[in-house]
This record gives sequence, structure tokens and C-alpha cells, in this order.
Amino acid sequence: MTELRGPLASPGYWLRRAAQDWRRQLGVRLRPLDLTPTQFDVLAATSWLGRSGTSPTQQDIADFSGNDRMMTSKVLRTLETRQLVGRTPDGTDARTNRLSVTEAGRALVTGATAIARSVDADLFAGLGDVNGLRDQLMALVEG
Repeated sequence: MTELRGPLASPGYWLRRAAQDWRRQLGVRLRPLDLTPTQFDVLAATSWLGRSGTSPTQQDIADFSGNDRMMTSKVLRTLETRQLVGRTPDGTDARTNRLSVTEAGRALVTGATAIARSVDADLFAGLGDVNGLRDQLMALVEG
């Protein structure tokens, strides 16, 4: 094996390339659902955060999905137009809205989540300890 040099020696380079490939594959498989990877991120985050019974705020969704607040706002507007999420006033803070996934959104996120799991299974199949990889990536992010 030849010695890796320059950007090819960087784990960050390969992490970025792997993330791009995962996102590309996810995008291809989500296309029949008329959903982009970013829309899936935001819809899934809204659904996941709402499971506790307290509807999340836009900032909660942005923080959880790793998207900036402006991108999250734009995507939420698109999802709202498609009637996949709904907004309700916070009740204690007039500046804040709470977001929830509609019935149509729940059906869509269920199918999209199955697709994301299949992308994971296909992409990571030959890597061995996928749970260990996940734990290492979590440690990097939470570091």
C-alpha cells in the first residue's frame, strides 16, 4: 500500500467524503418520496423531539438536526406548505411557535426513516463494528 499524503492522509477528508456519499445515496433513495435529505433531517428531528409530548421549537429542531436556524426555518416553511408539520403558538412566549408533525408527516417520516436505515445498512455493511464507529463519531461531535 502506498503512503497516503496531503489531503488523502487526513481522517477529516475521508469523513467528509463518507458523509457526502451517505447524503448522496440518501438523496437518491428519498427522491421518490419528494423529500430531500435536509427536509428529512428536519422532519425526522421534529418527529423525534416531539415524541416526549412537548412540541419542539424551531431552535430545538435546528440544534438537534445540526442545521443553522435560517436553513431550518426555510425547510420548516416548505414542510408546513406541504402540510407535513404544523405550528402552534407557545402560550408562554408570544415570539415562539411549537412545531408538530401532522399525520401525513408521520407517514412520510416513517417511510423515509426506513430508507435511511437501509442506506446505513448498505453503506456500513462491510465495516465490522458499526456500533463502535457510531460511538467514535458521537465522541467527536460531543467532544
